[in-house]
Amino acid sequence: MRLYLKPLLSKVDLLNRDAPVITLTLLHPIKSTPIQSWKFDNESAIRIGRATDNNVVLYSAVVSRHHVELRRVGLQWKIINLGTNGTYLKESPITQVTAEDGVIFSLARSGPQIQIHLSKYRSKVSADSQKLESAMRLPDPDSDTVTAEDVTKPIPLPQTSLESEVAKKGYPS
Repeated sequence: MRLYLKPLLSKVDLLNRDAPVITLTLLHPIKSTPIQSWKFDNESAIRIGRATDNNVVLYSAVVSRHHVELRRVGLQWKIINLGTNGTYLKESPITQVTAEDGVIFSLARSGPQIQIHLSKYRSKVSADSQKLESAMRLPDPDSDTVTAEDVTKPIPLPQTSLESEVAKKGYPS
C-alpha cells in the first residue's frame, strides 16, 4: 500500500534549520560597548533603518528609512547597502559583502555601528523540533511518496514538562 503525502520538510526548511542564528549588537559610539542587541533565528532577511517597518529601527539623522539589509543566502549572510549615506565596513563603503562573525559595520560614515555575531545556537523550541526531525525517518524531499511504514512508525516526542510553570501560576493539575 502506498500513500501519497506532501513531504513534511521542504529543501528550504532543511536548509533554514542549519542556517546560523544572527545577533546584531548596536555599539556605543565612543566606547564600542554593547547598547542593545537583536537576535534572529528564522529570518531570511533583516532590514535596518529609521522606518518603523524595519526589523531594527534606529533613529539617527544619517540613517536612511531603509538603510541596510542582511539577507541569508544559503548558510551565509550578506550585508547589502540600501542607504543614500552608505554602509561602511572598516571605513570603506560597501554595496554588498558576506558577513563574518564579529564584523562591525556602520550606517553612514559617522553613523551607528552594528556588530554581527553568527552562531549555531537555536532556541529550545527549535532544538526540540530538530531532535524530533532527526528521530524520524523523513521521506526523500524529491519524492511525494510515503510508505505505510513511514506513517505507522512511532514518533518519539521531546521530554518536556510544563508542570513547574503550571504550579507557579497556581493552576490545578
